[in-house]
Amino acid sequence: MMDQLVIGGRSLQSRLFIGTGKYSADALIPEVVKKSGSEVITVALRRIDFNSPMGNVMDHIPSGMQLLPNTSGARNAQEAIRIARLAKAAGCGNWIKIEVISDNKYLLPDGYETIKATEVLAGEGFVVLPYISPDLMVAKHLVEVGAAAVMPLGAPIGSNRGLKTKELLRILIEEIALPVIVDAGIGKPSDACEAMEMGAAACLLNTAIASANQPELMAEAFGMAVAAGRKAYLAGLGRSEKYASSSSPLTGFLHN
Repeated sequence: MMDQLVIGGRSLQSRLFIGTGKYSADALIPEVVKKSGSEVITVALRRIDFNSPMGNVMDHIPSGMQLLPNTSGARNAQEAIRIARLAKAAGCGNWIKIEVISDNKYLLPDGYETIKATEVLAGEGFVVLPYISPDLMVAKHLVEVGAAAVMPLGAPIGSNRGLKTKELLRILIEEIALPVIVDAGIGKPSDACEAMEMGAAACLLNTAIASANQPELMAEAFGMAVAAGRKAYLAGLGRSEKYASSSSPLTGFLHN
């Protein structure tokens, strides 16, 4: 069965996007990529020192991966735009994940500044994937200004709390024509599976894998969970009933 996700003209077999932060050693990343099956990996530009003689996280990202630099650290649209342009000039390609965050307690994204940055960068030819709270009107504006996908949070970044915004995610999935990639907060493979069963186009996560006792094994579990959730969505979930419903007819019993 051919079931590819297409973003920015690139066809993806895997619907699991992963990150590069919080690992005990960057050397774990290649095996995590291999076990997860992921084809898209995000990295904060501020973590990259292209001039370091000691190497950096980029040295551990396998070739062929779709690089998704992000604007982590940006507090407004202008800073996000500047980071995106620096990433492109440094050879990171034209995909960009917009993160604009000025709230240091909950790390919630600024929808207004995110829309402004997306409009400018999409106009410059970037493939823009903005990180947002699951707000329908923000998502609709992002569609209008040229986003390639929207990336609503399931719970605050790094919390591993799961799909706390499930009902709002469901609305976005129903109403937004672009791919909806659930980002942030996913803590367990079952969370990712549920998001995919709901109809999300993909999931992006980092902390849940990086903070596991065995990141490579957890990466494999997430890869399987995302694939299973997608298959379940395509198959169509069975109906939910309030009362019991026998699997066999309640007639034709044997009699003495």
